[in-house]
Amino acid sequence: MRIDILTLFPNMFDGFIHESIIKRAIERGLIEINLINIRDFTLLKNGQVDDTPYGGGSGMVLMCEPVVRAIESVKTDDAKVYLMSPQGKVFNDFLAGTLYESTKHLILVCGHYEGFDERIKKFVDGEISIGDYILTGGEIPAMAITDCIARFIPGVIDSESFQNESFKDNLLDYPVYTKPREFRGLKVPDVLLSGDHKKIDEYRKSEQIRITKEKRPDLLK
Repeated sequence: MRIDILTLFPNMFDGFIHESIIKRAIERGLIEINLINIRDFTLLKNGQVDDTPYGGGSGMVLMCEPVVRAIESVKTDDAKVYLMSPQGKVFNDFLAGTLYESTKHLILVCGHYEGFDERIKKFVDGEISIGDYILTGGEIPAMAITDCIARFIPGVIDSESFQNESFKDNLLDYPVYTKPREFRGLKVPDVLLSGDHKKIDEYRKSEQIRITKEKRPDLLK
């Protein structure tokens, strides 16, 4: 899968693409992630990409020209383009899976400052939000979306781990433990030490339901 991220601050992604699981996925050719600097597409000599809003108001607004030209520089026939926006559809595990299944080439556009010139929305397929809060820019949402989608790609993570994650079947994940068996009076549940895989599976399923009821009852609706 190919993901192009359009941003004013490509250096923010250094750690994201050069560390851990995403780095290994890129090296193994499982995913292609490209960073495109929107400033490279401005027609203004001083590198300006934003200006004051018509009608007055605070902040600066990203201009059409550099953003649209940046999109057009990488867009393919298979591409889907999404703005990172608090007005967008709220991102979740289901949407991540849908984007992976339906999209070979994903373009994520990171906003900054006061937002996008409204006309830019005529050149994209939609808007995505990662939650009901405001960030200083779209870089962190783009990382979160890329990271989540990457987990759907076969080989990026262990297949068994993927199947047992939170939000599969609308349930949160079961609790996990490792050595030592007892820590400051807190013991690992006996069933996990039993070697009886049927009982372990039953215990984990019941714990998923219990935890989901306690922490996210909305998922059970």
